[in-house]
Amino acid sequence: MAVHSFDCRSARTQHTVTRTLSTTAGELPLHEYRLRRPGREWSLLHTGEVLTFEEEQQFLGERRDSVPYGVILWPAAIALAHDIAARSDAMRGARVLELGAGTGLPGIVAASCGARVVQTDKQEVALSVCRENGARNGVSAIEYRTADWSAWDDTARYDWIIGSDILYGDAMHPHLKRIFETNLVPDGRVLVSDPFRPFSLRLLDALEADGWSVVFSRWTVGDDEPRAIGVFELTPPR
Repeated sequence: MAVHSFDCRSARTQHTVTRTLSTTAGELPLHEYRLRRPGREWSLLHTGEVLTFEEEQQFLGERRDSVPYGVILWPAAIALAHDIAARSDAMRGARVLELGAGTGLPGIVAASCGARVVQTDKQEVALSVCRENGARNGVSAIEYRTADWSAWDDTARYDWIIGSDILYGDAMHPHLKRIFETNLVPDGRVLVSDPFRPFSLRLLDALEADGWSVVFSRWTVGDDEPRAIGVFELTPPR
């Protein structure tokens, strides 16, 4: 597995509560996050940040049943959005499928770079925030779909399949592998970001054993307690 090393610090920002989001867990405040690149800025609504490992453990242990996973802002989404912005030329005119879109940051960045994007998520509440974030950033070339990987019926082909922190569940690996294999154009690429979870690396190792090329960039998210995130580019066997 080849690696390209980069360093990008994305600091925690000051958040303003813009409104509340109605969920089965009650009314949740929505905060604003701004991602900045040279000459560009994107604005994103989310219910809270989980940037450090300690915050993640607290969320998974105490808050997972009270706050929908998909409307949290995760470090892998920030890293993937930066990576996509850095390869904006490759996104121009491309057909992009985002899996587990959540608040939608990577797909929004791709669309703003000229891609035609389909954003999917199993949680309708996440897709509602995703839609609002797309409109907030003035991107119109996005289609939104509720989708379950285990009951996947999309037969379209895409130039890029992207996803942030989607590899953590072993049970979903066969479904993701099938989507990667059937929904890419012959010269397409998969671009996924992950904080180097052991379960995630199992799928990447299995794909590499099947002939996929795997290279990754290492990003750093957060200034107080920097979190290492890998953005993995997967090329199918020829």
